[in-house]
This record gives sequence, C-alpha cells and structure tokens, in this order.
Amino acid sequence: MRVVLTLAVLSMLLLSGCSSKPDDVAQRSQVDEMYQLAQGMIRSGRFSDAANVLRSINTRYPFGPYAQQVQLDLIYVEYKTGNQDRALTVIDRFLSLNPNHADNDYVRYMRGLVHLQAEGSFFQDVFGIDRSDRNPVFAERAFDDFAELIQRHPDSPYAADARARMLGIHARLAKHELAAAEYYLRRGAYMAAANRGIYIIDNFPNVSEVERALEIMISSYEALGLTQQASDARRVLAANF
Repeated sequence: MRVVLTLAVLSMLLLSGCSSKPDDVAQRSQVDEMYQLAQGMIRSGRFSDAANVLRSINTRYPFGPYAQQVQLDLIYVEYKTGNQDRALTVIDRFLSLNPNHADNDYVRYMRGLVHLQAEGSFFQDVFGIDRSDRNPVFAERAFDDFAELIQRHPDSPYAADARARMLGIHARLAKHELAAAEYYLRRGAYMAAANRGIYIIDNFPNVSEVERALEIMISSYEALGLTQQASDARRVLAANF
C-alpha cells in the first residue's frame, strides 16, 4: 500500500511539473512580447504608451525576467512624460529593493533630474517668466541628489554632468536669496536685506548674483548709517566687479 501511495504522489508531482512548464513558457513569451513592444515605443518617442505597457508588466509580473530593467525603463519614461510623483515612487522602490545594483548611479542621477523637472514651471519655460521668488525646495532636493551621486559613485559616467548641474542649481538658489534681499530692501528692512546679501556671498561665491548682493549690502548699510560696513562692501565690489 505504501509503495502504491508513493507512486501516486510521484505521478501527481510529475503531472503538475509537466502542466506548469507550458504555462511558464507562455508567460515568458508574453512578457518578452510586451517588453519588446515597450522598447519599440520608446525608440519611436511614444513615451506615454511605453509607460502604460511597462506599468502593466511591472504590475502583472513583478518578479519576472525583466523586473529590474522594466523599472529602470519606467523611471525614464515617467520622467519623459513629466510624471514626477510616479517616477520618484519607482526610484525609491528600486533603491530600497536593490541597494547594491550596478545601475544605482543612474537611478540617483534620474532622481536629480526628476526633482529639477519638478522645479521647472510651464510659464517660466514657455514664456520666460522669472519666478526666482518661489520656494526652491525641489532645486535643493536635486542638489542633494546629485551630491549623493557624486559621493557614492565618484567614477560614475553621470558624475560630471551632475557637478555641472549643481553649479546651475547654485545660481537658482542664489537668485531666490537675491529676490528676498530685493524684497526686504524695497520694504525698508535694511538689516534683513544686508544679511541676505551676506548669505549669498558666503554660500554662492562664484555666481553672478554676488555683484547685486554687494550693491544691496551697500545700500542697506548706508540707509542704516553703518558707514564702515558700507565702505567694506564697496571695496569688495570694486575689487571683483
């Protein structure tokens, strides 16, 4: 009886193995087809369509043969279609699940680009409207993202571009501080205006906004009757500009 039971169990296992194998092959074929479809859409610039296909793969086959590559591609197409929240969700999940992945430098670089994209504004980009007064929170996050990339992956092919973008972000942050200094100067809050100027000089010494920051400091100190401070700022201005 025991031998019969053993043979029956073995037969069931063999049958289940044989029946699942075609299913696995069919699933792999379906994933392959969907992934190649998404790649073709990316190559032709149909990023929104590609995102829909990649999201479907990611949801239906989260542990499939293309799982990590699908997420990497999804980061890119969500960025290209301006879906920053979705892109950041995929980025954070990828880094959490794959802390030692070879492409984490690319993922961190993309996080910086996504935050820079969020920093942008339709009206500023299309009509050239200067909105230096708005909160630079996304610019600050992008700066931190690029700094983390350089720290963790100093030899990454994305490191040089990250450094260049950090210089641009510095200028953006300096413009924000300068807009605040101008506001305080117009309102007669001269010490606050001067302090903003000092902050720009101390934190963003290599940006063009330093010149205007020094001019604001001079005007503010003169209004406050602080002749020595005004003279010092004027001397620095003359020596550098």
